[in-house]
Amino acid sequence: MNTSIAPVGYLPEERPGFVRLLLYAIQQVIVMFPATVTVALVTGFQVSTTIFASGLATLCFILITGKKIPLYYGSSFAYLTAISSMCAAEGFVKVDGILPTEAIQYAQFGIIFSGLVSIAAGLLVRFFGRKSVEAILPATITGPVAMIIGLTLAGNALSDAIPNVTEVTGESVMWTVVALVTLVSTILYAKYLKGFLGQLPLLLGVLTGSAVAAVAYFAGGINLFREMPAAALDASIWKLGDGSIFAVPAFSLPRVSWTAVAAIMPIAIATIPESTAHMYQLDIYVNDVAKRKGKKERYNLVDLLDRNLIGDGICDMISGVVGGPAGTNYGENISTMAITKVFSVPVLAVAAIIAMIVSFFTPLIRVIYGIPLAVIGGLEVYLFGAIAAQGIAIMIEKKVDMFSSKNIAIIASIMVIGIGGNYAFGGNIPFFGIQVPCIAGAAVFGIILNLILSFGEKKKAERE
Repeated sequence: MNTSIAPVGYLPEERPGFVRLLLYAIQQVIVMFPATVTVALVTGFQVSTTIFASGLATLCFILITGKKIPLYYGSSFAYLTAISSMCAAEGFVKVDGILPTEAIQYAQFGIIFSGLVSIAAGLLVRFFGRKSVEAILPATITGPVAMIIGLTLAGNALSDAIPNVTEVTGESVMWTVVALVTLVSTILYAKYLKGFLGQLPLLLGVLTGSAVAAVAYFAGGINLFREMPAAALDASIWKLGDGSIFAVPAFSLPRVSWTAVAAIMPIAIATIPESTAHMYQLDIYVNDVAKRKGKKERYNLVDLLDRNLIGDGICDMISGVVGGPAGTNYGENISTMAITKVFSVPVLAVAAIIAMIVSFFTPLIRVIYGIPLAVIGGLEVYLFGAIAAQGIAIMIEKKVDMFSSKNIAIIASIMVIGIGGNYAFGGNIPFFGIQVPCIAGAAVFGIILNLILSFGEKKKAERE
């Protein structure tokens, strides 16, 4: 393995010197941290377990893909509504922001099964080529599914950002102010900051909102900060002393729940195009660095798409087994690599190890739990809307014909079933006595409708 200093950048198989390796790895951890932690806080999963799971899954992904694909695996926002639907169907509610262990265990079972979808997509690519996945999951399905995932979370975002009170108080006003400051600052950071800071709009938005909340506390005595829930520490499987410094994350084993499978498993459909797009991005970036370094051979990373999807699926299973949320590889980390030209797989491996170590230290976990709900709400308005916008972007990128009766039928059905099911029935549609999660039902209906309406298209194209 090449360990020499590479001023132009580092290719996947190259390893920087120790100091550079450590600094690059810490940077990757910082980049993945905001989104991964936010998923844990919003869903009610244990923060320490979520961070540990992201590191463990990333290490496994590196091994599964033969140390050839430089990607970091983190928690995905796509599954938030599915987990909420599952909890609603089973009657679980968060206590002090954390789901009961039983609820997490049921969700774990669904997350493990969701990995099968990505694995199946990877096997399709391996045996039938990349076009096979697009035939079953065209942009007319993945786009609307991504849209309804974001839009069905809109209510959650606003309820966290704006307190539901009948009487205006100093606390309710400051709550809304902090949410607005977080939202606006995050948007401004995302648009105007460049370079390394430009990859940290979520983290900087959290810091800005929290700073305003701190001013409100010290100047006006209004406390929006939260205490770390006792359940977060009580659930630890082992603590050093009282656990105030060191505590093993709250690992848990999955419990059988077919409701969780029905709610969570189909959501993997929405992560496949994102994961696929990341491979195309990487292929361009890595080959650019290789060209600059005078390498004659080409890095055909797109040809490893099957390994990437299979790796994503297995990582979902690994995360699900230990008690972490489902996820996918992170665009934030890819952007950071594109800016720094550091595509070294060893750097990501060290980043994964650092994340796992961090998850054991209680003071850091306590700081994360202390983030005001108003700050989380402000972030959610931006994040959930961005998920919906990504669905539109998928259809634009794939040049979906919006005048096609087939496409309109598929998109319209998915949108109404997904959004209507959420607002009319609270997320679970009563279908012949079965409670069907609205997003899962919309995705499955869209797939079936697409297959039915596709009959005869190939023959028609050949005649023309």
